[in-house]
Order: sequence, then structure tokens, then C-alpha cells
Amino acid sequence: MNKDRKLIIAGNWKMHKTAAEALDLIVGLKRELAAIKEVDLVVCPPFTALGAVSAEVLDSNLRLGAQNVSEHNGGAYTGEISALMLKEFSVRYVILGHSERRQYQGESNELVSRKALATHAAALKPIVCIGETLDERQANRTETVLETQLKGSLAGLTKDQMEETVLAYEPVWAIGTGQTATAEQAQSAHAFIRKVLVSLFDESIAKRVRIQYGGSVKPSNARELMSQSDVDGALVGGASLEVRSFTDIVKHSI
Repeated sequence: MNKDRKLIIAGNWKMHKTAAEALDLIVGLKRELAAIKEVDLVVCPPFTALGAVSAEVLDSNLRLGAQNVSEHNGGAYTGEISALMLKEFSVRYVILGHSERRQYQGESNELVSRKALATHAAALKPIVCIGETLDERQANRTETVLETQLKGSLAGLTKDQMEETVLAYEPVWAIGTGQTATAEQAQSAHAFIRKVLVSLFDESIAKRVRIQYGGSVKPSNARELMSQSDVDGALVGGASLEVRSFTDIVKHSI
């Protein structure tokens, strides 16, 4: 953990929780995490629960995130939601390029970069996800894949925009599988990502950008992962759906 970069822990609720269920969860999280000041805390419910959750977090230390956004500001794009629409709910962060969207919706690095630019244009902060598959790791292609994803997904961002962007390293083979990258594997990938940021932007930007780890983060492995010098937080999936497990991850990370 780098004391110059404040930890950021975000819960990606994915396609879980009705509005009523989301309300129950956020009330519990507010209660349990009210005293936490050392970590930026973000919750990312599904679109249909943003209204209910937004009203609850406005007076709290929790910030609201969305799980996706359109690259367009408006128009004839059925089923899409713009960054300006998200701002109505006091959304601060937007997850972009999650491996599930890359896999199931065919999102490309180029699309992710357009979404990142649209997110910044609305003064929201993107959480840009990157990560390799098991086949790519076994073929020793991890660094090549990460560099390609970074160059494509961050294309067009200014230095100022990059500084307001969060990255999330999520090895695809560790998402929802129960497998987790070792602390050493996570640190190695994060250090490489920072090295690429130096080449794409500069050293001062690379030092300031926060890089989360995501991939079966649990209370039992949070402390070791967060103790790595280049790991600046976590993007939590399944464990963010219960008050106790998410709270324990946060408290074990401090």
C-alpha cells in the first residue's frame, strides 16, 4: 500500500439486488462503515436500484458508482444510458470494460476509450478494467495483453483525465472462480501496469493513478493483497453483496 494514494474499494453488485434489496444492503453498509475515513468507498448497484441507493448515500461516506455507460450523450440508442443521466442520481464513478462486458457484449478497447472520454466529459470518474484470461497467462502473454488493453482503453485521455481515472486489474481467470492471484502475482501485474502508464503519460501521473485488484477478493485475502506497494484498493464482486463480508474486506484493508 502506498500512503500517497488513498485506497479505493468498490463493490460491483452486477445483476443482483432489486431496489428493495439494494436498500437493505446500503442501510447496513452505511451503519457498519460510517467511521471509515481512510478509504474511498464506492457501491455500484444495477441501474434500477440507483435511485433508491442514491437517496441513502448522499449524507454518508459512501459514493455511488454505475456498472456501465453509453459513449453517446443521448439519441436513438435504445436500452442505453448516458453519463448525464447517471449524474442525476449523483453517480461519481462508472465501471468500464469489465471482462464480463468484454466477453458477453463484445466490448473492445476502442469502445472502452470512447466511454471513458464520455465519462470524463460529464465530470465522472471511470474505473477501467483490464485483465488476462487463463490461456493468456499460461502462454506467458499477460504483459502483452495488459499493455494492449491499456493503450487501447486509455487512448485519447489527457494527463488530467488519466489522473482522475481508476484502473482495475482483474485477471479473468480469478473472477467468480474462487481462484485469486497471489499477492505476488497481483503486485507484479500492478507494477507492470504502472510502468506502462509511465510510457503512455509520465512518471508523476503513473505514481498518482490508483490501481485496484479484482478477482475473488475476500476478507481472508484482503489484507495481504492491499499490503502490496502498487495495489491501491479492490473491485469486489460477490463479497460486496453482503454487509458483513464487504465490511470485513474494508476493515482488513486498513
